[in-house]
Amino acid sequence: MAVSSKRKHGKRHAGKANGAAASGAKAEKLYEVRSSPIHGRGVFATGPIAKGTRIVEYKGKRVKWSWASKAYPDVDGEPTHTFLFELDDDWVIDANQKGNAARWINHSCGPNCEAVEDEGRVYIEAIKAIRPGQELGYDYNISIEERLTPAEKKRWPCFCGSRKCRGTLLVPKRK
Repeated sequence: MAVSSKRKHGKRHAGKANGAAASGAKAEKLYEVRSSPIHGRGVFATGPIAKGTRIVEYKGKRVKWSWASKAYPDVDGEPTHTFLFELDDDWVIDANQKGNAARWINHSCGPNCEAVEDEGRVYIEAIKAIRPGQELGYDYNISIEERLTPAEKKRWPCFCGSRKCRGTLLVPKRK
């Protein structure tokens, strides 16, 4: 089952344009969901997004791994696809339930965003300046216990097209 992971991080500003969220003014969303050349749907910047901007929270129902593994079983030899975001060894966020636009942010081996944890919540933040119309992407950093065989890599294909593309969503094993 596909899951993303994150790093811990401190507080940053909200994902609305021009600091409007902090001032109480109505803010424009920084992104929109539409068809993606990478895979299925994607999330795209509606205007410039500065490096360090907190764009969106990854939302969904928090469920136990034990439940998620039964609800979304792996099928040997088949590509994987779920909207699960790993919180720890016991819990995941299931964006199939009460999820938001963040679930449509595609993986990228040359990301412009990253997932960060702040006080038990997961946010997507820009790690470089993002141009209007550019698709948002972060490295899902998926690791599996099994050996990284060609068959396993094929089950986790990457279509990001980045110059840095490793061809799989899987993180290389450390030697």
